[in-house]
Amino acid sequence: MTALDTSVRAKRSLAARIASGAAGGALRVFLLVVGLFWLVPTFGLLVSSFRAPTDIAASGWWKVFTAPAQLTARNYQALLEKDEITHALFNTVWITVPATLLVVIIGSMAGYAFACMDFKGRDGWFMAVVGLLVVPVQVALIPLSELFGKIGIFGSVVGVVLFHVGFGLPFAIFLLRNFFAEIPRELLEAARLDGAGEVRLFATVVLPLGGPAIASLGIFQFLWVWNDMLVALIFSDSGSQPLTVALQQQVRQFSGNIEILAPGAFISMVIPLAVFFAFQRQFVSGVMAGAVK
Repeated sequence: MTALDTSVRAKRSLAARIASGAAGGALRVFLLVVGLFWLVPTFGLLVSSFRAPTDIAASGWWKVFTAPAQLTARNYQALLEKDEITHALFNTVWITVPATLLVVIIGSMAGYAFACMDFKGRDGWFMAVVGLLVVPVQVALIPLSELFGKIGIFGSVVGVVLFHVGFGLPFAIFLLRNFFAEIPRELLEAARLDGAGEVRLFATVVLPLGGPAIASLGIFQFLWVWNDMLVALIFSDSGSQPLTVALQQQVRQFSGNIEILAPGAFISMVIPLAVFFAFQRQFVSGVMAGAVK
């Protein structure tokens, strides 16, 4: 009887493995098809950025497969020759990098303080930070515009950066505080017994353990700031506008300047994609760690 039961379980497990493998293979094929379908607009934009305006107006981007001679780099040359576009691209970098770094640095320190340090009113202050998560960006546009105008930073890169930092910090503190709170207290107490102060404890113990969560936060913040147009449209001027606003101005001025818009839009898209794929391992680690906890 025991041998028979073992044989039945072996047969069932083999059948289960075959069914599981077939289901897993079908799922992978489905996900691959969905991913390719999602990339079609991006690929179409890439192809259009290498086509002349007359070709774009005459036929769809898929015509390059039968007429590859349509491809040309003149659009990118014309884009780079426009000073307002190149200046806007540099402005985007000057806005995105500081806004991301400041949110990550300040959010990490504040998250550590709320999670691992005891001070008066800690829970109340943290609830106030959580309450700021529900404040929409649109509510603060007019008051902050008046405030920035009074202190002389309205229409500058500094004003745009400060706005993004202010609205990015509540989520950053909330995310990192919850992640740091899962670090075993015994580990922190052992480091304190060895003579580690709060700064050393934060730099040598908490930051390495919180690397995946910090990387995930950095990616989210970078993508949000890089792709933003509403805040930049209001708080920047012609000398500090980022690429999203510059491309929007091209649409308003020329109503169909596709030889500028297509390569500009692709550059605006490919940089955050490159950042995401460069840090995708850390991003997935952070998401999975949060899911497990």
